[in-house]
Amino acid sequence: SSSQVENCLFGDDNLQSMLVGTVMRKIKSRTWKKQRYFKLQDDCMTIWYKSKKAVSVGDVEAIREGHQSEVLLSIADEFPADRCFTLVFRGRRGNLDLVAESAEEAQSWIRGMKKLIENLENMGEREKLDQWIGDWFKKADKNNDGRMNFKEVQDLLKMMNVDMNEHHAHRLFTMADKSQSGTLEDDEFVLFYKMLTQREDVLRVFQEYSVDGQKLSQSDLEDFLREEQLEGGDIEQHTKQLIECYEPSETAKLLNAMTFDGFLMYLGSTEGSIFNPQRRGVFQDMSQPLCHYFISSSHNTYLMEDQLRGQSSIEGYIRALSRGCRCVEVDCWDGANGEPIVYHGHTFTSKILFKDVVNTVGNYAFKVSEYPVILSIENHCSVEQQRVMAQHLNHILGNKLLKSTLDGKAPIGLPSPEDLKGKILLKAKKIGGLEESFNGMVEDSMTGEVSDEDEAAEIDEDNLHRESVRRRIKVVYVFISLTFSSLIFLPPQRSKQRLSKELSDYVVYCKSVHFSSFKHSRIHSKFYEVASFTESKARKHLREAGPEFVHHNSRQLTRVYPSGFRTDSSNFNPQEMWNTGCQIVALNFQTAGEGMDLNDGLFSQNGNCGYVLKPSFMTEAEKGFDPETPQKHDHYQPVVLTIQVISGQQLPKVNIKEDSIVDPLVRVEIHGVPMDQAKQETRYIENNGFNPVWYDTLRFTIHTPELAMVRFVVEDYDKTSKNDFVGQFTLPLSCMQQGYRHIHLLSKDGTSIPPSSLFVHIRITELE
Repeated sequence: SSSQVENCLFGDDNLQSMLVGTVMRKIKSRTWKKQRYFKLQDDCMTIWYKSKKAVSVGDVEAIREGHQSEVLLSIADEFPADRCFTLVFRGRRGNLDLVAESAEEAQSWIRGMKKLIENLENMGEREKLDQWIGDWFKKADKNNDGRMNFKEVQDLLKMMNVDMNEHHAHRLFTMADKSQSGTLEDDEFVLFYKMLTQREDVLRVFQEYSVDGQKLSQSDLEDFLREEQLEGGDIEQHTKQLIECYEPSETAKLLNAMTFDGFLMYLGSTEGSIFNPQRRGVFQDMSQPLCHYFISSSHNTYLMEDQLRGQSSIEGYIRALSRGCRCVEVDCWDGANGEPIVYHGHTFTSKILFKDVVNTVGNYAFKVSEYPVILSIENHCSVEQQRVMAQHLNHILGNKLLKSTLDGKAPIGLPSPEDLKGKILLKAKKIGGLEESFNGMVEDSMTGEVSDEDEAAEIDEDNLHRESVRRRIKVVYVFISLTFSSLIFLPPQRSKQRLSKELSDYVVYCKSVHFSSFKHSRIHSKFYEVASFTESKARKHLREAGPEFVHHNSRQLTRVYPSGFRTDSSNFNPQEMWNTGCQIVALNFQTAGEGMDLNDGLFSQNGNCGYVLKPSFMTEAEKGFDPETPQKHDHYQPVVLTIQVISGQQLPKVNIKEDSIVDPLVRVEIHGVPMDQAKQETRYIENNGFNPVWYDTLRFTIHTPELAMVRFVVEDYDKTSKNDFVGQFTLPLSCMQQGYRHIHLLSKDGTSIPPSSLFVHIRITELE
């Protein structure tokens, strides 16, 4: 990859000056500001600062210019915006806030970093792999002499998760040592790596379809795409495209053929992956009413950690919106100097200004998706500060804020995501209804009264009577009782709250209301009314009246949020709520794990735009779908999903201990309606995280494929304690490609960990 570095540097003054290095201030808080020397390394992939601390360019997700982080906002009076910038890392790692000595220097680093990130994104699969191999070479070359002796190679194999017998490793080492110098240099090491990673599993498939065992002719490849990958459409055209795109040998291209290397490249690419690329962009009808979509939603968006003492931060909003979230929560309380603040009431979480939150939402709402954002406001403010909220919303958001119905007339139903592109909607309490606003019925008195139903008060009264829960929460309960003057676990008092007309008028299509019953809703409720449930209330309703819940959600929006007992910000399983058509299933985006994996999986389709159309049997009110008995609905067509888990590639190390090597197993989980919930696993392979081979077949019957999510989890088997998590990938069954596919694994926090993957064979057939 040395030529790559040369290309990358060619004629670029910004990168040249980054290679020389610069002194900048690293800022951690108003008081912690230290000067550090930052320098881009010759590989154009790493930046060193202070005693060899490094930043890998591949870990940087974005660069923000100016005062665009909490920390830099706090020192805005000291350092001008044109000298400040923030490096934002993938996953849940904290940002790096920097202040350069001059505006020119800041620009030089900002432009240089953007160029490096762009170069990385444009790299082909082959270059990425070469890059990865090069990184390992540098790690293992302990004495930095650019060559590796056998001892260094053995240490490297341990680092790479390979437990190989010494004799075999030495044989490969000698074969790769073409110069017979007793060491491996650059190209020799690449050769060694290739021998190490020979893909017998892929070779088998290749030879099965290759007439001469050397290459796939155009018709061989067409057969493979038709018979194994089950591809339709213009196969001849597609075959030519694949050869053009993935075949490295010019000679083979002239023959319209694909070599084994090209075949391997195709299978490792996005086209060869398990996720159907045609489902990646926006492909669904976006012109149906809002209540027909699942909406990616966040709970306590301002929190970065737990619910009791975590830090509140605008960073929470930036991260959620950057992940395609379309409904964020804002808890508003009276603050000092007449300025409303946002934090988790009655707790020790830190506080941020409401206007900073609105500013951030205005800046980031439509960077990833142009479809509407819902601000779910939990309002605890006095009338005076509610007026200030209304002023901030109007002043900061301007035309982005939806202030009246779309055509200015009294509407008869919810608009669609398409109609509301680029708009920010308020979900909050409202004086009166939409109709009154049109016939001038709302008094112009400045305030109205409305019954209070906030999350703090909503913590399920019925839960308090359940002994098991009682025992579980006793500790937390006592802690909270002693700590907080206001006992938030007492059953809700439906107090009256005064509302300001200014704020109330901005609530158009999402009026927060208290829910009495499905029967009451059927007769009285309006399409623009939104009820909120804690997860336990929602569960109670779905158990007692599943079909009615589905029917209710075909006409209006419902929000479900985590129980107040989840003080650690853990998540419930959102699938249960999606099964009844609840649209706004709010999760703690800051907490990694199964709940967020499912959320990321569901919303990874349809352009990651934050809206996914529900199956038609959930939007047509008369269909009467019951998640408990899916076999009773008209369109019932169960399928059998057969997954052969063939092999794994370069799984990451989970155990920090030098000599421990992963014993991987793969678990496949189906999340869907209750009948479809299932898990099966392969056996575990001892001491091989590098290229484990299973050939284990798992079979599932799925009764409601339209709602099913499939989660692949790799774990490090441990007979004495809980297995360690290695990687996962979650996707909707409807987005799966059949045939031989690679699954590119993600880490615990949902970021990619190349080149870790699984190789599988998938079949989906109708149940006879």
